[in-house]
Amino acid sequence: MNPRKALLRAYKEEKPSPGVYAVRCGRTGQAFVGATENLATRKNGVWFSLKLGSHPNARLQGAWNAHGEASFVFEVLETIDDDGLEPKGRALRLADRRKHWCETLSAVDLVR
Repeated sequence: MNPRKALLRAYKEEKPSPGVYAVRCGRTGQAFVGATENLATRKNGVWFSLKLGSHPNARLQGAWNAHGEASFVFEVLETIDDDGLEPKGRALRLADRRKHWCETLSAVDLVR
C-alpha cells in the first residue's frame, strides 16, 4: 500500500480522545483550562488562533501577545473515558471535569 494512503487510513481510523487540557504561561504562572473532543488535534488549533491573534479568550490572547509563544506549554490534564456515552453525556462530563480543573488550578476557564 502507498505510504500516504496508509497514513490517511490510519488518521481516519484513529478514535478521538476527549479530555481536559491546560495552556500554561511560564512567565506569569497563569493556567487556562479547556476541554475538547480530540486532545490530539487541540494544541494545533489553539496555537493557530493565538498566532493569528484571534483566540476567543481575550486574557489568553493578551498573555500570548505580551510574552510570546516560547512562554507557553500545552498540557493534557485528563483523558475522558467516553465508552457508552451519548454526545450529550460526553459534553456534560467534559464540562464537569473542565470546571474541576479550573478550580483545582485556580485557572481561567477558556469557555468564558
